[in-house]
Amino acid sequence: MKIAIINGPNLNLLGKREPEVYGNETFESFFETLKSKYHTLELSYFQSNIEGELIDKIQAVGFTYDGIILNAAAYTHTSVGIGDAVKAITTPVIEVHISNTFARETFRHQSFISPNAKGIIIGFGLKSYELALQSFL
Repeated sequence: MKIAIINGPNLNLLGKREPEVYGNETFESFFETLKSKYHTLELSYFQSNIEGELIDKIQAVGFTYDGIILNAAAYTHTSVGIGDAVKAITTPVIEVHISNTFARETFRHQSFISPNAKGIIIGFGLKSYELALQSFL
């Protein structure tokens, strides 16, 4: 089973950025733990701060992978293009967020991804990714 994890803007700063919201662990460290724990799966990871690169990646894996775990970060609330990319592909997408977006600013309550996602997992820290991964098993 092939699962892609795709992260959007500023998630390259995990472990440094607002540790009270996002924790102290880098995503790379967490990803290594996931790969060890789920060694029978083919996991890939991509992060970009650039909207078009995220769309390109969604399109590149969206017809051949078994699942996508997508944390589009701030683009979740602003990018019609990423929402359209999720709608256009056949691979199921789980939208994830580290923080509880509904406990934050009102603008974070809107998602252009959710209407086309298989499911949504929010507010469980990095564990949100593992919960999404388990949904594909």
